[in-house]
Amino acid sequence: MIDVQRLAVLREVAKQGSFNRAAATLHCTASAVSQQVAALERSLGAPVVERSTRGVTLTDAGRVLVEAADAIAAELADTEQRITRLTAERTALTVATFASGGRRLLPGALGGFVADHPEVELTILEAEPEDSLPAVREGRADLALAYHLDGPPPSRPGDRSGLDWTPLAADPLRVVLPRAHPLAVPGSTLHLAELADQRWILGCRKSAGQLARFGALAGVELRISCTATDYDFAQSLVRAGIGIALIPRIGLTDHPDLLSLPLAEPAPHRHLGLVLSRRRRGHRARLAEELAARLTAESATLAYTRTDGPASPQATPAR
Repeated sequence: MIDVQRLAVLREVAKQGSFNRAAATLHCTASAVSQQVAALERSLGAPVVERSTRGVTLTDAGRVLVEAADAIAAELADTEQRITRLTAERTALTVATFASGGRRLLPGALGGFVADHPEVELTILEAEPEDSLPAVREGRADLALAYHLDGPPPSRPGDRSGLDWTPLAADPLRVVLPRAHPLAVPGSTLHLAELADQRWILGCRKSAGQLARFGALAGVELRISCTATDYDFAQSLVRAGIGIALIPRIGLTDHPDLLSLPLAEPAPHRHLGLVLSRRRRGHRARLAEELAARLTAESATLAYTRTDGPASPQATPAR
């Protein structure tokens, strides 16, 4: 029989990557953590972690156990919330969202939802996908509005993520320039190659690597002046003449001194989607599904193409 407490310790070790950091989170000693993991290994007859001077990594058996631990943690969190709701007058629903998606899509979807369900107590968590997806998996959120960059979506049918991903739209990244810029021609499309001598301001740290990859396809090395975490701030730096920006379309600010233009394909995109737990059930799950349907309808107002794949990676020659 697998000890659930030892399973929880292993889960924290996997999350933290070391016995010391796991011990700090669990408020015990690293020796106690190591003993719990060793006891788990003895009971299974198989190693669950590989120890080294750089920390610990999971074995195949360890990964299977941590997947089970995630499922157990989610079930316990769901059970606790269901029991709490038995004595509460209001139904709680937690939605996680990244900032620009929440600002653009949530208000329209929530207006009708709140009017139809005044009994629901909504909690909105602002979180990037690396935090919002685990929140749904672990039962701390019922629904997440998220995105991914290049590559496959964060979950696929039949995988072990415990999540369902519903694609909403491809959100193209646009070049934002001062209107006085020589390349700021309304209606034009820009190639990365003709922007090689520009200084770039990024509104998201994760887009730096994405821009570098697409720049390499165009045969240029792009210069980054600033990597911000706020699209409004990034666009204010463009207005100040610091450089040009790469901003997702839903993060654009309507300002008379700025012009946003598309990049020629292949161009970077963010792929927007909704995340629900596969273990969802009951009244709260139905509410989450209803809100997901409203968000899907709201995303249609973006008039973007629904997709979950980047453009074909071909170099685009300079004009």
